[in-house]
Amino acid sequence: MPINMVKLPTKRPGVYLRVAKGHFATSHSHMNYFIDITMQKTCLQEATAVARELVPFYRTRAIVDTIICLDGTEVIGTCLAHEMTKMDLHSMNAHQEIYVVTPEHTSGSQLLFRENVAPMIEGKNVLILAASVVTGYTAAAAIEAIKYYNGYVAGVASIFATVDSCEGYPVTSLFNPKDLPDYASYNSHKCPMCQNGQRIDALVNCYGYSKL
Repeated sequence: MPINMVKLPTKRPGVYLRVAKGHFATSHSHMNYFIDITMQKTCLQEATAVARELVPFYRTRAIVDTIICLDGTEVIGTCLAHEMTKMDLHSMNAHQEIYVVTPEHTSGSQLLFRENVAPMIEGKNVLILAASVVTGYTAAAAIEAIKYYNGYVAGVASIFATVDSCEGYPVTSLFNPKDLPDYASYNSHKCPMCQNGQRIDALVNCYGYSKL
């Protein structure tokens, strides 16, 4: 039986926040909400709506040559690149080529770009696109990889984030804990829900959830 998801409307056209409240665990932390962004990642209409909300943060403020897509955000990344390169007198990226790439993950959780993709990072201004930035581990790994391949970090964009910066770079998000006032995330070894004997409802990651 699926967990009980609630669809919260927002003031942004076509943008929704789907959440379930309970006890959820990732490989790094425990939290009291699962934020489901499956539709934003897979539905063209919702991915386009997300991209249109994110693009104002970068259209006039940053040059973006490449978008690194984490957490399965390739559809959103493609829409974001399309929006950034539209004809706009104020856009720093109008008519410019933007690469949309996805890194590989090594067994040590490092990010890898093959030789045919590395030129899209080297010397380029790279925007990191993530589904969420909570602990910051994945975004930090992406920042490290960009620097390793001699690229320049243009920023971090996400749908949900609990932080304003990661490794000194700004994080832009559509949603944050202000949209869920009682949202909480804990170190897995210091989780009060575990200490109170509350069972874990599901294991979650960027792909979704698995009920226990």
